[in-house]
Amino acid sequence: MTDLSGVRALITGANGFIGSHLTGRLMAEGAQVSAFCEYNSHCSLGWLDDLPPDQLAQLDVTLGDIRDARLVRDAVKNVDVVFHLAALIAIPYSYQAPASFVETNVNGTLNVLEAARDTPHVQVINTSSSEVYGTPESVPITETHRLQGQSPYAATKIAADQLCEAYARAFDTHVVTLRPFNTFGPRQSARAIIPTILGQLLAGAQQVQLGNLNPRRDMTFVADTVDGYVRIATANLSPGETVQLGTGETVSIGDLFTLCCEVTGADAEVLTDVERVRPEASEVQVLLSDPSRAKERLAWRPNTTLRDGLAETARWLKPRLDVHKAMRYQR
Repeated sequence: MTDLSGVRALITGANGFIGSHLTGRLMAEGAQVSAFCEYNSHCSLGWLDDLPPDQLAQLDVTLGDIRDARLVRDAVKNVDVVFHLAALIAIPYSYQAPASFVETNVNGTLNVLEAARDTPHVQVINTSSSEVYGTPESVPITETHRLQGQSPYAATKIAADQLCEAYARAFDTHVVTLRPFNTFGPRQSARAIIPTILGQLLAGAQQVQLGNLNPRRDMTFVADTVDGYVRIATANLSPGETVQLGTGETVSIGDLFTLCCEVTGADAEVLTDVERVRPEASEVQVLLSDPSRAKERLAWRPNTTLRDGLAETARWLKPRLDVHKAMRYQR
């Protein structure tokens, strides 16, 4: 059972893809939600602007930067649980600007942990990534698999995870780690593989530019990932525990393209975009989860099939592409 009614929750990165969905779910559960969002000169709330007006009116928003230790400490001191999602996630960009990823993903997590250390009643749920495993030695991958950074992004997520484990051991900080495999769905970055494919197909492209078609990924629909966050917050795990979320099935990028063609009714072929191809030693060939611990510890299992999730994502994306084309035509 999950009951977060009345719980004071802080979500870092609340204006992002998963964070905005989690915000809506927690508010629907009756939680008192505070959103920590990256400041921008437009004072935009990102995907939080997609929330129903009644939810948005009740949302307590802090605009700032996860790298600001004082601001993070102020945001944490009056809550019961912190869902820590704030991070730089664009793997290709991590090759160009690794220092930015260290400052945000590592130092930002340190700021959250230090704030929680000074506020003993606070529970922290750290967000990891299946990229921390690198190309696995065996599949399906369990939580005990060794960690291997094959990109600067992955290295920073490993460092953040290890900090959380260290704070749990050294300071008894109440922090647990949730490690989603590849999450997809409405509001995902246009650079991610599924929006990249669907966006081009829905725009009528007959040739779609992609990178390597061979890697296989374990794809989880965003509503199922969010359900995992709710469950881990109410599961009473021991400090330092890690639970991963995945379906236990994989799909290659090539087969994913075929599925996207099917759900959109498109007839297209793939062209290789060299800018989307990772360095050979950095490419992770397969990520396949063993969902046993999530089932046992969280009573969690995915409810949305890959095909249904792709169809829902396409339905969400199409009117937004139509609006974009109309605005471009008017200019």
